[in-house]
Amino acid sequence: MRKSEIVLVVISLIIGGAFISGCATRAKYVSPDSGRLIVTVEDVNIQDFQQAADAMIASLIKNFIDAGRLRSSVEGEPALLAISRIQNNTGQQIDTDLLVKKIRIALNRTGKVLTMTTYAYGGPEDPLAAEQAYISPARRARPDYTLSGKIIESTARAGRVRQAAYVFQLTLSDANGVAVWEEETTIVKQGTKPAIGF
Repeated sequence: MRKSEIVLVVISLIIGGAFISGCATRAKYVSPDSGRLIVTVEDVNIQDFQQAADAMIASLIKNFIDAGRLRSSVEGEPALLAISRIQNNTGQQIDTDLLVKKIRIALNRTGKVLTMTTYAYGGPEDPLAAEQAYISPARRARPDYTLSGKIIESTARAGRVRQAAYVFQLTLSDANGVAVWEEETTIVKQGTKPAIGF
């Protein structure tokens, strides 16, 4: 190789390395409770689910469980809860378990509610447990309560300002199909669209 070719290869490697390192994304961990999480107007973000779940949990515990309205069909045992349909009426593909699982965990931790994994809208969460329950039926196969809900998206624009409202609605129904607790939490986000660009 001639000297000029070697110099050209070295320069190409330096420029290529600089280009690659300049394009690399620097990532870091952030706490889910941090105020530094990314917020986007057009998406339901993880902190939106957390905020909605916290509000729903607080309302359900204060206005239903601590108010003494929770009833179990078996004396001295926790009430059984089954998850019904949580409808996604947003323009996004979202996993509603990001909301529901947080609520289930909090309710199970009260010691007053247990969640059924063998009985749910769309089929059992745990097919193996459902199969086992079919083989050896428990004395309590019917839930005391079902939890259903909806997530609704409403958007608006005014000039360069975009706004999205995400409405989280939940209903707790008893075994007779009567709504015994309901709550609605709304999260509203605004952002400005750049004057130039995408």
